[in-house]
Amino acid sequence: MFGLHRVRSVHFNASGTLLASGSHDRTIRLWEVSTGQCRLTLSAHDGWVWSVAFSPDGSLLASSSDDRPIRLWEVSTGQCLKVLRGHTHRVWSVAFSPDGSLLASSSDDRTIRLWEVSTGQCLKVLEGHTEWIRSIAFSPNGHFLVSASHDKTIRLWEVGTGLCLITLSGHDGWIWSVAFGSDDDTFASGSDDGTIKVWKVTAGKCVKTLKRERPYEHMNIFEVKGLSAAQKATLRILGAIENAKGFEPE
Repeated sequence: MFGLHRVRSVHFNASGTLLASGSHDRTIRLWEVSTGQCRLTLSAHDGWVWSVAFSPDGSLLASSSDDRPIRLWEVSTGQCLKVLRGHTHRVWSVAFSPDGSLLASSSDDRTIRLWEVSTGQCLKVLEGHTEWIRSIAFSPNGHFLVSASHDKTIRLWEVGTGLCLITLSGHDGWIWSVAFGSDDDTFASGSDDGTIKVWKVTAGKCVKTLKRERPYEHMNIFEVKGLSAAQKATLRILGAIENAKGFEPE
């Protein structure tokens, strides 16, 4: 049953009338928001479905999976129109450009691919990240693409040329998510390090770090002896120790 499997991705169409979901049960479901009823179940992937995305006009749905090919679906009929092949490992994320002409995908193979939606052809392969690329997002004007990776960096790409304009560092953990704001100059990133960072494209730097205050923030305990790995991890989570320097060698 659907409810017994993890749901990895959800996405509303532009009008908010439909919700798409992708699951470990290898299916995509299209839900009527007003009634909560499942309109269609789309089955073709041979692995967990990690990402789903509606095209801006709502006529198409893109999906990515462990099985590597990306699928383009006709929303009205549930028919798979195109299968996009090229990635050599799991595809984590898919995103349509604002005008719907391009689809971007990111993968464990450390590449981003830009696909022409009308033909299904891969137009560009963007390379530079040294680890898995977990998340991608287009700027509202479609000129830029931002990507987040397990290599702890964010890259800003120029869509027209495929060039990496800047590589941004600042997170201390894997980066799982990126999203642009309503303007073309602001985007945010979320990481395993427990922070959200807000970046400015024109400045090429982080302008704000959002972090939940922890119970023992800034205590900065040091020269701790005889603690187990679990106890050390707990102290870090609580904010009592900033980094490994707080521990003396065992």
